Amino acid sequence: MAARSGKKEAKTTTTRVKKAATAAVTSSRATKKKEASKKEAPDNRHASLKKILLVKREALIQEIKQQLGQSVTEEQQRRLEAAMDSGDQALVDLEREMGISLQEMRNRERKHIDDALDSLNEGTYGMCAECGEEISEKRLYALPFARLCVECQSKRELMEKIERSEQRS
Repeated sequence: MAARSGKKEAKTTTTRVKKAATAAVTSSRATKKKEASKKEAPDNRHASLKKILLVKREALIQEIKQQLGQSVTEEQQRRLEAAMDSGDQALVDLEREMGISLQEMRNRERKHIDDALDSLNEGTYGMCAECGEEISEKRLYALPFARLCVECQSKRELMEKIERSEQRS
């Protein structure tokens, strides 16, 4: 009985040693893969960020073109204005001003994206201007020209909120 128990313990110990050795090899392989992916990560991140910027830039350009394509010619505008009363004219003027404001906003955003592409080529894009940490790709996808990470942006907004409340007091 004691011999059986000894064999069983030896077998269990052997199994444990094999499992530990397998785990060590697997862990070593995983570490090597992580190290290799870290070396490749900057290239992947650069390509991914560039793709995000270019897609967003193209979408903005298409929106600008579409808005410009919907603009009314001067002759059509004169005809419309001649048939309207002052209330209609005010509405047309308001819509025109809103359209111009939207175009300016889209163009500013396009310029920010162009600046971000320049920063990407310089190697400074995607890094928080305050803490120096990488800005998450999710944030950059949502706001491609973000200069601060979520945490630093939250701190800045909180400080601005506190300053505004102090000014009111």
